Amino acid sequence: MLLPSSDNSLPLFDSLTKSVSFRCRFRNKKQAKQSATSMVVPSKPAIEPFSYVGNSMPNSNALYSHQIPLVDLSKPDSKSLIIKACEEFGFFKVVNHGVPLDFISRLEEEAVKFFSLPLVEKEKAGPPDPFGYGNKKIGWGGDVGWVEYLLLTTNPSFNYRKFPSVFSESSERFRSALGDYISAVRDMACEVLESMADGLRIQQRDIFSKLLMDEQSDSFFRLNHYPPCPELEAFDDRNMIGFGEHTDPQIISVLRSNNTSGLQISMKDGTWVSVPPDQNSFFINVGDSLQVMTNGRFRSVRHRVLANSSKSRVSMIYFGGPPLSERIAPLPCLMKGKESLYKEFTWFEYKKAAYNSRLADDRLEHFQRVAAS
Repeated sequence: MLLPSSDNSLPLFDSLTKSVSFRCRFRNKKQAKQSATSMVVPSKPAIEPFSYVGNSMPNSNALYSHQIPLVDLSKPDSKSLIIKACEEFGFFKVVNHGVPLDFISRLEEEAVKFFSLPLVEKEKAGPPDPFGYGNKKIGWGGDVGWVEYLLLTTNPSFNYRKFPSVFSESSERFRSALGDYISAVRDMACEVLESMADGLRIQQRDIFSKLLMDEQSDSFFRLNHYPPCPELEAFDDRNMIGFGEHTDPQIISVLRSNNTSGLQISMKDGTWVSVPPDQNSFFINVGDSLQVMTNGRFRSVRHRVLANSSKSRVSMIYFGGPPLSERIAPLPCLMKGKESLYKEFTWFEYKKAAYNSRLADDRLEHFQRVAAS
């Protein structure tokens, strides 16, 4: 089954939307602003107006789809394009990725079924500690957003039976869809990482990918649901944050969402630009750990999600991380006499620091030797 297009996605998510307990329901603009106070996370710097639907662009800061770095993994120039995208954006879209569309649609169906459940049923899979269901609260630093989510480990031996609302009668169907999807996306992520190594002329081609394939790899998988907020149009001077601005601490993140807008990335000058959705492609984020391993040559992209006034957004993110004991530092083969910008640390140490921080914090700042460019 193909995923719904932007024209027919609303019926699919209609029942889902009705079940979300924190969907905004306001009688007037004043009530809307008062109720939203606990759900809005101010962004730094102030957020530009955001009210477009579909592919229309609100202002000159928005990128058009052809300006987002695009990499066709089947083409011979993919390696050089990946390197350029990682240096300039820390973010790019991949096509001809090899992940079967059936794997994508099956898992999205399971995600929609879960988020359609009554809140009391979903909460049986929470709170996230660290895995499980959560809503509004993001992490331990006090951040909140217009989002509910399901955080899972990629370890196949994890006992998912602790989540009866997720893995009950449909246990095998959900686990099968999850396993197929994660396996295919991880393979694609490893292919991308090996292309990076080739493009950087690193002799050990699996220098990055082996960390994801390691049995002790500390990788995660996240399903996010952003309910629509029709009354969002009542806000004339602020935006509803779905997920606040941040960078991903892992090596690489692989994102896929349904055909609903909301994702934005930050450029080097701090300008926020909107990413047109593409339900059949994947977006790759450079993580903090990869920025360190390349000694700042690759850029860990700062990104965020804004709430949509009329459509639900469902995203699926694979976070490729190293083993907890892995030591993260600039690769000697990339230094060539250059000074190391970062202190060496273990993934466990960095992960602990990340969990104790706010979303918008610059976590790498504490591990820098000299200011990274």
